[in-house]
Amino acid sequence: MHAGQNQGRPQNPLWNDNKLKLGLFGLNVSNGCAITTAEGHLETSWPNTKFICTTADRAGFEALVPVARWKGFGGATNFNGSCFETYTWAAGIAAATEQIGVLSTSHVPTVHPIMAAKQATTIDHISNGRFTLNIVCGWYQPELEMFGAKIMEHDERYAYASEWLQVLRLLWNSEEEFDFEGKYFRIQKGFHQPKPIQQPFPAIMNAGGSAVGRRFAAKEADIAFVVHDRQDPDSIKAHVDALRVLARDEFGRRIQIWDNCYVVCRPTEKEAKQYLEYYVRERGDWAAVENLVRIFGLQSLALPPHVLEEFKFHFIAGWGGLPMVGTPEQCVDKLRMLSRCGLDGTVLSFVNYQEELPLFVRDVLPLIEQAGLRKPFTAKI
Repeated sequence: MHAGQNQGRPQNPLWNDNKLKLGLFGLNVSNGCAITTAEGHLETSWPNTKFICTTADRAGFEALVPVARWKGFGGATNFNGSCFETYTWAAGIAAATEQIGVLSTSHVPTVHPIMAAKQATTIDHISNGRFTLNIVCGWYQPELEMFGAKIMEHDERYAYASEWLQVLRLLWNSEEEFDFEGKYFRIQKGFHQPKPIQQPFPAIMNAGGSAVGRRFAAKEADIAFVVHDRQDPDSIKAHVDALRVLARDEFGRRIQIWDNCYVVCRPTEKEAKQYLEYYVRERGDWAAVENLVRIFGLQSLALPPHVLEEFKFHFIAGWGGLPMVGTPEQCVDKLRMLSRCGLDGTVLSFVNYQEELPLFVRDVLPLIEQAGLRKPFTAKI
């Protein structure tokens, strides 16, 4: 049995037999994951996102993961400031695709669980059981202030999210009306029909990085993102193993563990590194990343200047992801390393999704299959 497998989710490709699953990240927001003014960066339009998603669908990718965003980060790009709401985005993408897993990313302080349960169920039916809900506890204060939402202390956000999920799952599972009295929610005669296609309920994804966040992911999520050292395989494996053991020993659960990578794939390593330097050093939106770092609170950690600069570099390059920079063969070597470290999947981002994704499918995907990380894809349409 694969990590996180559930017999009630046979249509969800996140539980297929591929050793290393692939997704795309940040398709619904301006600039995607690259904080740059370089030519070809992602612009928010339905034709753009539909082309990217259907390309990944036809190539056999497993997941499309949007970013929940309501306000940008300023700078020349106002990074992610133009954005599609993720439930309605996922509903549209679910209808436009055939096989790929479709996700919504939900800030729990901004969506009532009754509304979330109904929206998620609707998308699960549109997609015929290919839906997964990515839970975000809410950290970007300017967005929460837009909603008039309470700004909660870090650990309380996860307590709130746990109760939010409890209500959500009651709505998904209960055949009768129910009352619920918690710290944050009071539900009178709660009821929800139809039930989701996936049973006992759609899968949950989470990317908590703190100690409290990791416990939340280990307890509540079917798929968790892991925070690790980008360059050290031993560190990556240690973080993956620790999260898997926490889920198993503390909560008796088996979960999938993913990370995110930004991809710069070129015919030569020199070309790839030159382009990375160009779009980060020359065309990076450093004002936007300064805002992001300040909101994250990284400057208050008294990090050495070179460490803080490295954080900024990788945020501009691709939301702090692991660099997959080089030739097609070197990209496959990086994926092979991630698989050896115990990762079940990774979400990818590019500067220019429209041009770079088809090349990745053409030049890299066959090598990934030859490496034994994925089975050759056969369309099921």
